[in-house]
Amino acid sequence: MSESSTVRGKGAGSPDDAPRRTSIPTFYRQVVAELRKVVYPTQEQLVTYFLVVLVFVVVMMSFVSALDLGLGKLVFAVFTAGDDI
Repeated sequence: MSESSTVRGKGAGSPDDAPRRTSIPTFYRQVVAELRKVVYPTQEQLVTYFLVVLVFVVVMMSFVSALDLGLGKLVFAVFTAGDDI
């Protein structure tokens, strides 16, 4: 048995095994059917999600700003320590 037939599997290169293309009307019907399955959030859920994301972003901004300020002061202190002489 050759190595290539083991890797590709039985008949992997034949055109009969290739997936068929879907027609445009069938594709459109499938898209509409999938969109009908989508569960959209209520207004209350949307407001809750918005507030959670807003609080998270504000907390992360505060953390990164504090880290930036602290590291900036540390670098400034390290590089200006020898200037007093």
